Amino acid sequence: MARVDYLNDPNAPKANSIAVAVSVFIQDDEGRILMIRRTDNDLYSIPGGQLELGETLAQAAVREVREETGIECEVTGVIGLYSNPNHVIEYDDGEVRQEFSICFRANATGGELCTSSESKEVLWIGLTELENLNIHQSIRLRLRHAIEIRHTPYFA
Repeated sequence: MARVDYLNDPNAPKANSIAVAVSVFIQDDEGRILMIRRTDNDLYSIPGGQLELGETLAQAAVREVREETGIECEVTGVIGLYSNPNHVIEYDDGEVRQEFSICFRANATGGELCTSSESKEVLWIGLTELENLNIHQSIRLRLRHAIEIRHTPYFA
């Protein structure tokens, strides 16, 4: 399913749904960040996805990381709560979702990098290499908040 993100765009379609989503920031021992290149919009992102019935937010975070990257992880904290009504995501099935995402910090505990139906590339990226990647502004905001190591979660 194709996806287009709109942020502060007056021509964006109006949202017709909202869903709980998670995203996950993980760094390895060298400080590199676990990133994927999405299959639905070809942008680089931290792993993440939608909460499924019967699971906690932390379980969703662990599952999404495993499914999209092959890496096992343990959630260690919350980076922020992101609910900007000016960020909508349009899917090719007609859904236009208002963003609502909880971004977690986690530690890798095992596994091996592998791609999936949602990730055409999975890699560990150094902080200086982030500038060269095509990353949506909403993910860059999460990355900035994660790198700052805030004492309280961001919320908006």
